[in-house]
This record gives sequence, C-alpha cells and structure tokens, in this order.
Amino acid sequence: MLSVEVLHAAKRFHKEWIFKNLNLQLLQGDSLAIMGANGSGKSTLLKCISGSLPLTQGSISYKKNTDTIAPEDWFRNISFASPYLELPEELTLQECISFHFKFKKPAFGLEDLSEIIGLVAHKTKRISQFSSGMKQRIKLGLALFSDVPLVLLDEPTSNLDAQGIAWYQNMVQTYSSQRILIVCSNEAREVEFCKQKITLDDFKR
Repeated sequence: MLSVEVLHAAKRFHKEWIFKNLNLQLLQGDSLAIMGANGSGKSTLLKCISGSLPLTQGSISYKKNTDTIAPEDWFRNISFASPYLELPEELTLQECISFHFKFKKPAFGLEDLSEIIGLVAHKTKRISQFSSGMKQRIKLGLALFSDVPLVLLDEPTSNLDAQGIAWYQNMVQTYSSQRILIVCSNEAREVEFCKQKITLDDFKR
C-alpha cells in the first residue's frame, strides 16, 4: 500500500511564495482536490508531489507499506494527465496506447481502452488529426488505466464538452477508488467526489 506524506512544504519562485507550511498525509483510497484561482500554484504543487519540481523547503516522502521509495523511483508509482502534456502526434491512437504501455503496466486489457474512451472508431487515425477534446480523453484514459497507486490529474475536463465531462466523472469514480487520487482544479464539477479539499490561498502566509 502506497502512502504519500508532505511535511512543511513550501515553494518559492524568485521572491514570491507559491505555498508555505503545507502538510498532507495520503493513503490509498484517499482523494484530494487542490483548489484555487488560475495562477495560484495548483500545477506547481502537483509537480512537486510528482517529483518533477523540487521544494524550496520541507519534504515529500513516498512509502510502500513501511519501506521508503527513493525519489528517482517515484515515477514508477505515478500516472499524470494534464492539458499541457503532449501526446506523440505522429502515432495512431492504437500505436499511442501500445507505446504508453511499454512503460506502464495496464490495469485492464489494452483492447478495451479505445472503446472505453469512446474513440474505437478512430484507432487507426493519427493523434495529430484529433481534436483537443479527443486528445484529452486519451490523456485521461492512459492515466486512469495505468496500473499505479497514485493518479495525478491537472484540470482534467479542459477541452471536454458536456458529454466528455460526464464521461470523466463516471470514469474517475469507477477506476480510482483503490488509489490515491489528486485533482487540481478551480471547477467544482472536477472535484465534487474528492474526500479532502485544500485551497492554496490558505497556504501563502
């Protein structure tokens, strides 16, 4: 069982503190919403939790049962979806799915993923031909269907229409209940199911 502990975490860019004195304790089955206005630092905190950005102060630790996981191995336990992450656009959808799961173990059969994300009719189409909403479905599908204990989602319904938002809400609740789920958003519809919520404005002093 994975646990993530954040102790007295703080991040500063130049002279501006993005957040200070932030503490979290997350276990598998927990869900956390990181909320705040645009530019408040939600994505920065998520990147710090993922290990892709260092903290200015404090610490973050991952443990599997009682064993501490080295920071260079955190990525093995994480899947991440965000509008600013790029997909390999020269690949077809089918090739993209196969390529992703050379690095992550799939939680379900690969043959099911294109159907579940609603794009089975486009399996042989190149990603470069997809709309922004279709690409977002792919990103979310790859994150949720990777067999990892920690799922990080940044503004997950960006570029999704009403049907896509309903699909996201159903998928995230169906496929994340046994993991740690962290969602960054300023939209209630993206985080209404989260058991814990924090607002970054509360951690700037």
